[in-house]
Amino acid sequence: ATAAMDICVVLGSVGAAALGGLVLAAYKLGLLYQLFHKTESKSPRHGGESVAEVLRAHGVKFVFTLVGGHISSILVACEKLGIRIVDTRHEATAVFAADAVARLSGTVGVAAVTAGPGLTNTVTAVKNAQMAESPLLLIGGAAATLLQGRGALQDIDQMSLFKPLCKFCASVRTVREIIPTVRKALAIAQCGTPGPVFIEFPIDTLYPFHVVEKEFAPKNTPKGLMGKVIAWYLKNHLSNLFAGAWENRDLSPLPVHIPQATEDEIQRCVELVSRAKKPVMLLGSQATLPPTPADDVRKALESLGIPCFLGGMSRGMLGKNSPLHIRQNRRDALKDADLVLLAGTVCDFRLGYGKVLNRRSKIIAVNRDRSQLLKNSDMFWKPTVAIQGDAGSFLLRLSKALEGHRCPEEWPQSLKEGDHVKEKTNRAKADEKTEMHLNPLNVLHRVDELLNEDSIIVADGGDFVGSAAYIMRPRGPLRWLDPGAFGTLGVGGGFALGAKLCRPDSEVWIVYGDGSLGYSVAEFDTFTRHKTPVIALVGNDACWSQISREQVPMLGSNVACGLAFTDYHIVADGYGGKGYLVGRQDESQLDDIIKKAQNECREGKAILLNVLIGKTNFREGSISV
Repeated sequence: ATAAMDICVVLGSVGAAALGGLVLAAYKLGLLYQLFHKTESKSPRHGGESVAEVLRAHGVKFVFTLVGGHISSILVACEKLGIRIVDTRHEATAVFAADAVARLSGTVGVAAVTAGPGLTNTVTAVKNAQMAESPLLLIGGAAATLLQGRGALQDIDQMSLFKPLCKFCASVRTVREIIPTVRKALAIAQCGTPGPVFIEFPIDTLYPFHVVEKEFAPKNTPKGLMGKVIAWYLKNHLSNLFAGAWENRDLSPLPVHIPQATEDEIQRCVELVSRAKKPVMLLGSQATLPPTPADDVRKALESLGIPCFLGGMSRGMLGKNSPLHIRQNRRDALKDADLVLLAGTVCDFRLGYGKVLNRRSKIIAVNRDRSQLLKNSDMFWKPTVAIQGDAGSFLLRLSKALEGHRCPEEWPQSLKEGDHVKEKTNRAKADEKTEMHLNPLNVLHRVDELLNEDSIIVADGGDFVGSAAYIMRPRGPLRWLDPGAFGTLGVGGGFALGAKLCRPDSEVWIVYGDGSLGYSVAEFDTFTRHKTPVIALVGNDACWSQISREQVPMLGSNVACGLAFTDYHIVADGYGGKGYLVGRQDESQLDDIIKKAQNECREGKAILLNVLIGKTNFREGSISV
């Protein structure tokens, strides 16, 4: 009897396991879903329309792309819904442009590229967006669901490439997944620390049923049991691909979570700031992120009265000539400060890994990302208060809690006096004659003096751009764009394109080194075709000077650092823009040339000023590694 019972138990277990296996198989094949959801085989609709509908519902105005067959349906659908499609000459430019839109508009920037090499061309730009904390959606094409891993055209493992670079990666497997997946990705891009997200769309999820059906249909009538099984599998896969595809779904944005400082943390900071005699604030790009408008952050800073060093996207936060904005002698100021407030600033190489901070100073650190908040705090510095929260919101709350309190006036005044002394010395360097061509410092000063108040400055280069960062003064918040901590060359064309589309009435300047210009000079074609005129200021010294400055004295060779005084102005002409060659013979007319460039840009021409420059010792000692 016992043996019989054991046999029944075993058979029952086997039966349950078999039933469970059948249910799992039915689920994976979509059979259970298809019992309750219809496949509309006659519908002309396609998955690209679903993508476009979600983007429109989230306020997306631009999609940047380099066209490819895998993504054509998305681009066409977006255009029909009024989303502007902007095609570039390189996929990296499309991502850089989306990055700029994200930074300037407070929405998610969107780029769409084709499968395989289209996506691999974006890797550097996506990594740059990750390190710059820009909310960005990268849409990628992919081989059909059944052909992945079978040698299809441009089929690679794209997910493995982007998982280390993105906050969220997804591969859509059915048309019904498109809307919830895109909504989720757009929310994740903006939550916590913003960053890029990636969705790949196999081509069979983006075209109408009747088009995909033709690809699935067997060429000959299936024979034998295996042939019939394969035919059934293909038919079921097609049916499941489109099951429930056109049911009504919520398109609206999902909630976005942004970490905030607690009341206790705010109170501790109030006590520290109120007791400080020599406070200093270092603002990073996070201070410009939504939901706090940049102008509100500026008012909070002016209310607090704390002298500020501005970096990244926060350049220009206090305008052109604020008594609180300190531009020089940062190391000395940090050595004397009794309180340092790091508002979105990270103790990485830009702050000597924290070594420039005085160990006797009280330090308040605010950052959305915990790893960035505490970077190198185990070695070179220790925060008095470390807050994982939004820097902009924190500054508003701190200012409100300290209403009526201001930093002692003599402290920012003494720092500003140091600024004036250093800038007077720098201005004297600008007046010196270089051995040949124009003094780059003088060129930058002249451009800065003629900048319109609404100008946006895009920084793309090494030595020339490093000098520009000291000399050129953005006139307000969100009017400076540089790559960020990754130090990427090649952002210029894309950043300028995105900036001009976001602010069509603003004058957009790209400050290029002659080396970095080579990455995106072809985008002058894009500026012409899409009627987005910008001005490129090229510091042409025929050299990768930032590298050469260290390589030659250390290693005794200029190998691979030399370029030529190339006629880049003619390249701009060929792409439909207008180029000017500017040399020493034009020095007395430099202001007139700049004004002429500004006028022609207003009239719709993209302008390139190919300025031949000489060597100075202004940036001796600056790092290149």
